[in-house]
Amino acid sequence: MSDRIIGTVKWFNGDKGYGFLARENAADVFVHFSAIQGNGGFRTLTEGQRVEFTVEKGPKGLQAANVVAL
Repeated sequence: MSDRIIGTVKWFNGDKGYGFLARENAADVFVHFSAIQGNGGFRTLTEGQRVEFTVEKGPKGLQAANVVAL
């Protein structure tokens, strides 16, 4: 599952470092702050923000990886 997907941040808790991304015509995907690509510093997402990502199988199901803000 390495195709890049464009989605929207459904919600993200910056204090806890995780949230969910909404995909069109598919189930929401868990996202952890460590999957957010950036140039250092604090990695966070904002509700409603458009992102591009891949989906991988994690220990508890599908999760987002290589998340890039658009």
